[in-house]
Amino acid sequence: MKILKIVASGLPLFADKCEIDFVAQQRVTEDNAEKMSCLFSAKGQSYYQNNVMAYIGINASGKTTLLKLITFVCELVNNVPVNNIKCREILDGIGENDKVVFDTYFYADNNSTYPFTKDGAINWLNTVIAKEKGKFVVKYETLKSKPLSKVNSKKTLFDFTNCEINLSRNINSEYLLDDLSIMVAFNKKNKEELIITDMLQYTNINQLSISKDCPPELIAFFDPSVEYLKVKKKGQDTDISLKFKGKPELILNQFSDLNRYLSSGTIKGINTFLNAVKIFETGGYLIVDELENHFNREIVSTLIRFFMDKKVNSKGAMLIFSTHYSELLDEFERNDNTYIVRNKDGIKAENLAGLLKRNDIKKSEAYQSGFLEGTAPMYDAYINLKKSLIANCKEGTDGTY
Repeated sequence: MKILKIVASGLPLFADKCEIDFVAQQRVTEDNAEKMSCLFSAKGQSYYQNNVMAYIGINASGKTTLLKLITFVCELVNNVPVNNIKCREILDGIGENDKVVFDTYFYADNNSTYPFTKDGAINWLNTVIAKEKGKFVVKYETLKSKPLSKVNSKKTLFDFTNCEINLSRNINSEYLLDDLSIMVAFNKKNKEELIITDMLQYTNINQLSISKDCPPELIAFFDPSVEYLKVKKKGQDTDISLKFKGKPELILNQFSDLNRYLSSGTIKGINTFLNAVKIFETGGYLIVDELENHFNREIVSTLIRFFMDKKVNSKGAMLIFSTHYSELLDEFERNDNTYIVRNKDGIKAENLAGLLKRNDIKKSEAYQSGFLEGTAPMYDAYINLKKSLIANCKEGTDGTY
């Protein structure tokens, strides 16, 4: 299963409906295709995804909220009840009987629920969530499917006119929990699952989390002075063996003890790259907030390049991340894998392809210069802060502060 597009309407934190496209918006050249993944082909035309999607914006612009929105939809599609989804705080602010609508478009093998789709089908899940008596419920939900033979162009990709309902909450939900999506029936019949690993919980907590020995190539990449890092489970306990070259082995009992011996960059690096390896094996999604935290630019660039390398990422895994670091955008030849996030009377995310028409313009300079508007700190705020700092300095030198 591959997500093609997410549209969310009615979320209180957003200025308007939010649209996130996973299908490449710009024309894909032969050179571009080498760093992208073909999702499917229909009537001689191939449809691609960028294997890296970046969200960039100033502080408090809403980047993390966008990542939580993606995670929320993925868990909804993956049979998690709404009230159990860990990112359900994106629904905060919804009043009693208010409604939020999620339109999720995805590609999957529909042979069991829609038998005339031997090459797979495009699906549209329309989910309406409401708040009743303090809890969230799925009020209305339908799933429509169409074979690839009905896809004539990108313009018709998400057009489901004259397509019959494949599944409906009214018909297929006799024993369904009131906060569970009808996707549970679709996934069971088609043996589908959306593979996703989100690292949002590690944004402000940097602790190693591994269940087996760390590959020697990985630990050597981040800290060449380490000979090995091994993990051995003993019932409820864990023995952690850490050995630096030319020094005695250290035996630790808690992962938190590693913070005394390994740098924050090494710890985050092992966590992130091991999760990337798992995602490469399944062709799923890896979501990381503030990717540059604890990393230098070259390490971040290395991870991005791995996702864009078909020899490493043969199954079309996707890295979705947020960043404050505009220079990372210069790693991308295309504009349609980047979203500029702003927060003015609500969060708004715009695809860079619609804001910056040419791919040859240096993206970091366009971002930092304020050319894109709302991507640099407000000048008035800067001047006021400067005046305040100058005033504090003067008070200090007068001995009155």
